[in-house]
Amino acid sequence: MNASILDSPAISGCYLFPQRRRIPDPMMIDVGGAQLACHHHVSDPDNLTLVHFHGNGEVVADYVPGMVDELTRLGLNSLFVEYREYGDSTGTAQLVAMLGDGQRVLEAVGLQPGEVIVFGRSIGSLYAIELAHRHPDIGGMILESGIAAPGERFLAYADLRAAGIDEAEVMAEVKRHFDHRTKLWGYRQPLLIMHCEQDDLVDISHAERNHKWARGYKLLRRFRDGNHNSIMMANYAEYFQSIKSFAKLVAAEPN
Repeated sequence: MNASILDSPAISGCYLFPQRRRIPDPMMIDVGGAQLACHHHVSDPDNLTLVHFHGNGEVVADYVPGMVDELTRLGLNSLFVEYREYGDSTGTAQLVAMLGDGQRVLEAVGLQPGEVIVFGRSIGSLYAIELAHRHPDIGGMILESGIAAPGERFLAYADLRAAGIDEAEVMAEVKRHFDHRTKLWGYRQPLLIMHCEQDDLVDISHAERNHKWARGYKLLRRFRDGNHNSIMMANYAEYFQSIKSFAKLVAAEPN
């Protein structure tokens, strides 16, 4: 398969910001072309597992052990997926090439979709939505500060002129790989969307669009305090209570 222009240095290279903060003793998972430095914590094999895709300038190390401990207190196992070139992962960070990595991680760990709540923060929403699209029987999905129109974000950072790439060509590729409207329209499992009303990077209109496009049980949780990068800490109790309530709902759903 030919590489997508979205994976070119003019787009992926300008939009993705790999960080090298590391976790001790990562779970290295082969996804074909790269080894991902993930973190898997199991407190009870019978519990649901929250599969977490972090934001752009973040790494798994930013959530270990803090968020792992909170999820354990909520009765959830956790699997934090690292991106290519981030943390101790190998490979090159590329928007389209990484789309299948979530599925490969689930298969490597041995998780069944019905046992999973997939969680995508910011750019992680691209990979959470893709995983739910590939596995429509997934237990549930949480989008935190998520993106509805990835093309808007890519073009804001891309250097198309230097690469001789036409904007229409970019948007055609976005439609092909990141059509969130179509993907969410086909998603019928429970969905929780959390977003700050004063998000300064990804406007809350993205959350409203994602919420509108989904057709199953869906809840948009709007936070008045905080912004894109402080949503968790500014709303700590309410943030994790929302996850707890949602996980309880998913656990009660028939598989």
